[in-house]
Amino acid sequence: MNQEELEEFEREKNNLKVKYLIITVFVAVVVALLSSELSLMYYSNKYVDLNKIEKQQVAASNSNEKNIEVIAETLKSFREVIDREYIGEIDETKVLDETIKGYVNGLDDEYSEYLTKEDWEDFETYALGNYVGIGIYMSTDKNDNVVVVEPIKDSPAEKVGLKPGDIIVGVNDESVIGVSSENVSNMIKGEEGTKVKITVARGDEYLDFEIERKSIKIYHVESEMFENNIGYLELLTFDEGCAKELKQKYTELKNQGAQKIILDLRNNTGGLVTEALDILDLFLPKGETVLITVDAKDNQELSKTNDAQYIKEDVVVLVNEYSASASEIVAGALKDTKRAQIVGKTTYGKGVIQSVFMLEDGSALKLTVEEYYTPSKTKIHKVGIKPDYEVELDLESKEDAQLNKAKELLK
Repeated sequence: MNQEELEEFEREKNNLKVKYLIITVFVAVVVALLSSELSLMYYSNKYVDLNKIEKQQVAASNSNEKNIEVIAETLKSFREVIDREYIGEIDETKVLDETIKGYVNGLDDEYSEYLTKEDWEDFETYALGNYVGIGIYMSTDKNDNVVVVEPIKDSPAEKVGLKPGDIIVGVNDESVIGVSSENVSNMIKGEEGTKVKITVARGDEYLDFEIERKSIKIYHVESEMFENNIGYLELLTFDEGCAKELKQKYTELKNQGAQKIILDLRNNTGGLVTEALDILDLFLPKGETVLITVDAKDNQELSKTNDAQYIKEDVVVLVNEYSASASEIVAGALKDTKRAQIVGKTTYGKGVIQSVFMLEDGSALKLTVEEYYTPSKTKIHKVGIKPDYEVELDLESKEDAQLNKAKELLK
């Protein structure tokens, strides 16, 4: 990326302003929503009288039925102007998909989203551990930057030199400053064998990487034997099948003489709650409370372990600021039950659960439906799990201070 393009990135970052015009259509009945501030922009000498478009105010009340009527009437007014004045072709399917996305975006919940049929198929493929891409785990940091959490082992991203902490600022010379991680991910996707240009900020440098998209196989667990009979298990993601794979890797370590276990959840941004509960089954006795969930009606549900404890060795769990969601369920439960000591940095703080509602056409609504807490009812969302031993990690050092502390505790 040349100097002029870099300067443009900086200007965008400093002057980023977002305005949304959200128009939605109800599926089967009416889906409609307008943003609270709305502007019509035009570039001709033909004046559009805004007074002819009736924008009614949605009531600040619980009268949902009345609000739906008001929104529908407002939508009708806008559609009349569009049909009368707009010179382009209207793709009704695209309008429907984009406006439903706008409706869900209007909830202002970063974890709720509408997925088209194609989006959902990609999501399922990724959850099963197979997809085409460059091979990185991404997250959003506290400054809303899209950050490389970790390249997948042996992936194209790792081979070209992408590193944890790299801030993605451009895709194919298009700025992604202020763009959501989901949209950045969509921009990076493509057919196998094609290439994508990624621009990252690393410290004070801007670096360009041309990366070929390839089929990526995600392995959920890495294992290793350390001295002093310490078995090391790194859980990379909570995708389908990870609990079974963790059990297999533990058994291999046990057969090699492991008498203590380090469970590494650093950079694990989460996944399926069911897998987290299955993993807790391995570490805790049957009947132990491991998760408390509360829904929109304040109904509380306890999740308990179902199987006999399989892993009985002393355990230390490693976490960091990118350990999120299902990682926090596991770390929180093992900490509260005093089954393990926690080492590292305070976790990310995603303490909400999403359910998926499928539509007949294959699209899906992913919606936040519950908040979860540790067994002692400790809040996780926007707070995180505080480790028993807080240890900084120097990314420039060859020494892993957090891992060394875990080994020290298990000697």
